[in-house]
Amino acid sequence: MAELRLEDLSASNIVAANSLSLKPGQEQFIAPVTYSAESSVVDPATAWQRVALLDDRVVGFIHGNFDPENEHEEFRACIWRINVDAEVQGKGVGRFLATALAEEAKRRGFDRITVLWEPGEEGPEAFFHRIGFTDIGETAYGDVIGALAL
Repeated sequence: MAELRLEDLSASNIVAANSLSLKPGQEQFIAPVTYSAESSVVDPATAWQRVALLDDRVVGFIHGNFDPENEHEEFRACIWRINVDAEVQGKGVGRFLATALAEEAKRRGFDRITVLWEPGEEGPEAFFHRIGFTDIGETAYGDVIGALAL
């Protein structure tokens, strides 16, 4: 696989980021219920949005949040959303994106990042566990809270 590169989400790549394909069954896991319910508390100034490019093609997207003052601890340094094109899932793109966010969190002084996911057979739980996240709780909506120590 060619080398992946990270780029800010911008007008030149947002259409490609919005067009990433999914594997069958993944549609229901695109955004946990908790994120939908809490989206009003996210400040656009704290968002960290990047795309992964492979040979100048957008193959992944990550939306992180860095808000040390957020009243919800699980949203202070977190992966809000991560999408990897179905064609390249299992080839390191998701790990690349999560690692980039973890490095940015560490640079900003955080000691861990969190992520929420909806449990389910086709969901992202196995991926997050493979890259080092551990379950630390559950939201009021039944989403799993995972954390990765930095």
